[in-house]
Amino acid sequence: MSLMGELRFFLGLRIKQGLEGTFVHQAKYTRDILKKFNMGDSKPMTTPMSTNTALDADEDGEAVDQKEFRGMIGSLLYLTATRPDIQFAVCLCARYQASPRTSHRQVVKRIFRYLKFTPELGLWYSSGSSLSLRGFSDADHAGCRIDRKSTSGTCQFLGTSLVSWSSRKQASVALSTTEAEYVAAASCCSQLLWMKATLSDFGLRLQVEGVDNAFIKGEIESQWTGLITLLV
Repeated sequence: MSLMGELRFFLGLRIKQGLEGTFVHQAKYTRDILKKFNMGDSKPMTTPMSTNTALDADEDGEAVDQKEFRGMIGSLLYLTATRPDIQFAVCLCARYQASPRTSHRQVVKRIFRYLKFTPELGLWYSSGSSLSLRGFSDADHAGCRIDRKSTSGTCQFLGTSLVSWSSRKQASVALSTTEAEYVAAASCCSQLLWMKATLSDFGLRLQVEGVDNAFIKGEIESQWTGLITLLV
């Protein structure tokens, strides 16, 4: 093996290291996939998806090239390594790779137009960040129009640095908004505890400060204040 100096590029990731911290982004990869799918001259959008977008199988819609659609989804999934802001939108579109329609491709193109507006967004890891774990969770009750299952969204911070995130359809149908939110909070808690155990193996003793869920917090504060705060 040979010493190649400070890490700057790795599998499409650009790493900028400094005294204050490290910035990781995929700006070059973003521009490359925009060019690959002929979206380089598209009109930029400020959001990856409209708030009222609700996709379904759209069986009566016009079918599109499955190979191209899967290529677009695959490229976007790799980009989520440093872009949690598109995680939900990409995962939602990925559910329809088996039989993509024009409506699905339009939503995917909206994501590319958002990337055109924000090509250099990335993750910042501060060197002065504290060693404490904190998680956030949310859920959209019955968000899927096909099976009425909810989607859990979670993210975990080590100090001020975002180190883990997910957007995943729940395994069962939630009968209420509260149930969907608690399922998401439980998933977030399990991830935090796994991270705590893993870091403990390296000799780091951390405290899980809590899981933040705005809906549950409102429900709890009206009945049992502080119930969802998990202190280890």
